[in-house]
Amino acid sequence: MATPPPTSSATPAAKSLWRRLLPLFVLGGLFVGFFAAGLDRFVSLEALQAHRAELQGFVAAHAVAAVVIYMVVYALMVAASLPGATLFTVTGGLLFGSLLGTAYTVVAATIGATVIFLIARSAFGDALRQKAGRRVERLLDGFRDNAFSYLLVLRLVPLFPFFVVNVAPAFADVRLRVYVLATLIGIVPGTFVYAQVGAGFDSVIASGGTLSLSGVLTADVVLALAGLALLSLIPVAYKYWKGRRDA
Repeated sequence: MATPPPTSSATPAAKSLWRRLLPLFVLGGLFVGFFAAGLDRFVSLEALQAHRAELQGFVAAHAVAAVVIYMVVYALMVAASLPGATLFTVTGGLLFGSLLGTAYTVVAATIGATVIFLIARSAFGDALRQKAGRRVERLLDGFRDNAFSYLLVLRLVPLFPFFVVNVAPAFADVRLRVYVLATLIGIVPGTFVYAQVGAGFDSVIASGGTLSLSGVLTADVVLALAGLALLSLIPVAYKYWKGRRDA
């Protein structure tokens, strides 16, 4: 009686390897394709001003499709770490108004950040960790002890690049629910500031002015964001004080 050929155990492992590599290939392809197609030339205030009427006309004619396209593109930009997120936030305010622009942007940015967070938690997250470098290591201790408050502070005040804050919590075993909630809440104030700027661009253009983002983060805005960050650290301070008192 002929014996059946031995079953290969490499096939499941190869499939698992492919599933884990595929997201990295997709994001890498988006990053390379973005520059190869020359799309980076559209990431400027000049391009926004030149195509403003076309974009607003498309939103007026296809409101739902415009929102979906905006959110999908924004999420992909964040996930693939493409440049232009700030300009897109301004564009959201210009096209949808400050409130709706903020809402659409916050949801899209949170989705994009969550995608890269989940990829970083996979077995191949080491590649992303190497890209981020030593800056990630400096964040880990704070995440491990006070994940929500620490992440909220980093979202409110841009002390580190957005990409680093997206992937660093994955290496500190931050829970997905905590990551999503802190991201969703933490990016609201800054997003609203830029969306509000975009909402006022029509009046600037109508008056013949030049679009600029140089004066967006004024001293008052920075102080307000810093104040919110300090408020988010209250639970950390209380936990530290309570530990010392109990000791």
